Amino acid sequence: MQAGIIMAAAVIGGVGLFVAIFLGVAGNVFAVEIDEKEEAVREALPGANCGGCGYSGCAALAAAIAKGEAPASACVAGGQDVADKIAAIMGTSSEQLDRKVAFVRCSGTCGNTNANFDYSGPSGCLEASNAPGGSGKSCRFGCMGFGDCVKACEFDAIHIVNGIAKVDEEKCRDCGKCIAACPKGLITEIPYGRRPHMACSNKQKGKPVMDACKVGCISCQKCVRSCPVGAITMKDNVPVIDYSLCVDCEACTAECPRGCLVRAD
Repeated sequence: MQAGIIMAAAVIGGVGLFVAIFLGVAGNVFAVEIDEKEEAVREALPGANCGGCGYSGCAALAAAIAKGEAPASACVAGGQDVADKIAAIMGTSSEQLDRKVAFVRCSGTCGNTNANFDYSGPSGCLEASNAPGGSGKSCRFGCMGFGDCVKACEFDAIHIVNGIAKVDEEKCRDCGKCIAACPKGLITEIPYGRRPHMACSNKQKGKPVMDACKVGCISCQKCVRSCPVGAITMKDNVPVIDYSLCVDCEACTAECPRGCLVRAD
C-alpha cells in the first residue's frame, strides 16, 4: 500500500513537472515581443480613453505613435505636457500645440428667451429636437438645455447654466464628444484664450430673431464693417470669425448692438 502511495505521488509530481516545463517552453515560443517605447507612451498618456484622438483608446493610440502612424501630439486630452513627454520618449522635437476648446454658440438663457409652451416630452436634446414644436423655447435654433453634451463629456467641462450649456475652458480637453452629442450643431471649437466669439446660431434676420431672443444676432453686419482686418464674414446670416486673421481688438464686440459677440469664460 505504501508503494502505491509513493507511485501515485511520483506520477503526480511527474505530471506537474511536465506541465511546468511545457508551459515554460510554450511561453517562450509564443511570447509576444513588448515594444518598450509603446509601453512608455501608454504610461505617459492620461488613460482617459476619450477617443478624441480618433483611436479607440489610449492603448491603440500608443501603438500608433510607437509605429510612427500618429504624431506625439495626437492626445488632445493630455495637451502640451503629454505631447512633450511623448516626444521625448520617441526622440523627436515637441511642437507647440494650438490648444482649442469647445464653445456653445448660444446665449438663449432662461432670461433671454421665452417658453412658447410647457414641454413634457422625453428629457433629451435629440428627442426634443425631433418633437413637434421642439423643446418649447422661443428660439428654435438655440440650446434646449437638456444636457446631452453634459452626459457625453468625460472631463466635467460642460454644464447646464441658466437653461443653456456652458463650457469651462480650463477643464475642456477638446475631445469632441459634446460636439457630436449636440443635435443642433451648436458646439464648435475655438482657440483657447482668444476672443471674441459668436454666441448665436439663429439663421433668421431682424424681427423674428428679436422676438425669439433678447440677444440674438439680427444679421445687421456691424461687426463685419467694424473689423479692421476683415476677419468676419457672414454665413447663413450669422457672423463667422476667422481666427487666423483676428487680432483680438474686440472692435466687433463694441459695435454689436445685441451683445451676442462675447468672450469665452
